[in-house]
Amino acid sequence: MAGKPLKRATAPISKSAPVPEAPAREPSAAMLIAKRIEEDIVLGRRQPRERLIEQDLCDLFQTHRGDVRLALFELEKKGLVERIPNRGAMVRGLTPLEVQEIYAVREELEVMAVRIIPFPVGRKDIERLEELQRQHTAAVAAGDLLTVFYSNLSFHQVLFGLCGNACLIETIDLLAQKVYGIRSYANAFPESLDRARRDHLDMIKALRGSRRDDLVLLTRRHLQPSPEAYIKAYERRFGKADLAPFN
Repeated sequence: MAGKPLKRATAPISKSAPVPEAPAREPSAAMLIAKRIEEDIVLGRRQPRERLIEQDLCDLFQTHRGDVRLALFELEKKGLVERIPNRGAMVRGLTPLEVQEIYAVREELEVMAVRIIPFPVGRKDIERLEELQRQHTAAVAAGDLLTVFYSNLSFHQVLFGLCGNACLIETIDLLAQKVYGIRSYANAFPESLDRARRDHLDMIKALRGSRRDDLVLLTRRHLQPSPEAYIKAYERRFGKADLAPFN
């Protein structure tokens, strides 16, 4: 007679036993290198079409080629770096037409986001935007362009996050990343920074007053300085560019 199959012994699971949390991971060397190069691009320290030579970067960051290559791969995924066969990596140099096309799409998506923000906007969300704008204003006054960049980025992430559409928010972020490298052209002019500061304050007022039409107009206007400054600089360097006509 066949014996009964043995049952596997299992230890009872305590419902009250805490689940140990995984320790927080430190950013890898490659990610830290990628962040430093990205900030150099944002601040205009590295120019479009500038070569990124692996050995030079190894020497600069005192690391090995593996970390540098991973960093460049991350920046390539973001659209900030491109690899040219037989030449290696370089800062991506957008043509005026590419910039124009990206900003045309950005404008429509960002306007879509502010059109679907539920009104009235909650007090805590308004206060969060006000705090970020105070950081932005202080950074503009101090000439701290890196904090200007990050506080501006956070302001718009919070603003567009109010729409609640995760796919739309992600797409807006991805397109914004592609043009990080042209921000420095407008930020070089104090009047552009002051205009951005005033636009943010007006956006907050429009949100507080549930004035959607004003918010849409501000969203469209806010995007103009960076591509205009970049295209002018490009044409001074390379000659007149062919651009698609706007309607």
